[in-house]
Amino acid sequence: MSITLLIVAITVTVSLLAFNDPRLMERLILWPPAIQRAGQYYRLVSYGLIHGDGMHLLFNMVTLFFFGRAMEPVFLHYIGATGYVLFYAGGLLVSILPSYLAQRGNASYRSLGASGAVSAVLFAFILVQPWAMLYIFFIPAPAIVFAVIYVGWSVWAERSARDNVNHSAHLWGAAYGVLFMLMMEPRVLRLFWHELTNPGWLG
Repeated sequence: MSITLLIVAITVTVSLLAFNDPRLMERLILWPPAIQRAGQYYRLVSYGLIHGDGMHLLFNMVTLFFFGRAMEPVFLHYIGATGYVLFYAGGLLVSILPSYLAQRGNASYRSLGASGAVSAVLFAFILVQPWAMLYIFFIPAPAIVFAVIYVGWSVWAERSARDNVNHSAHLWGAAYGVLFMLMMEPRVLRLFWHELTNPGWLG
């Protein structure tokens, strides 16, 4: 069975259960006091198994399904199934750590959703296939163009703080995905540069 599909299935199942069980939601969500006072460090990963609503869950899982399936063979070749699962879990951990450290004294702060780990998978894919065509709300855009816009918008949105989205997690997840790929296979940087300077659509 596909590891990506398994992660999607587990996340969807837990999220749906949490939609109807506030106690489960509260046990899994990232809430600083539970980590600081009760040592519930599992929340630094479990928050990625729950989502705010159906659209939040659908967007993350559709993105993970398509790009995770594309990247899974690469990870399996280098680090195996366990390594791939740890990469994904690491994306959840690394992407939320800056937010947790900044908010660890804030009892009203909560965070949930797999966006950070999904960003890690997505940007790992972009590093390998920068000119792949992505369809964002049915609008086609090369992956590298999307990456630039996505990072720029996330930085602006994080500084503006006009919504409840954790844009910091998206940025740290993306950086983690790129750095992990480069550490796993340093030659990817050369491949990226070659692909970037030789776009297929130029013939």
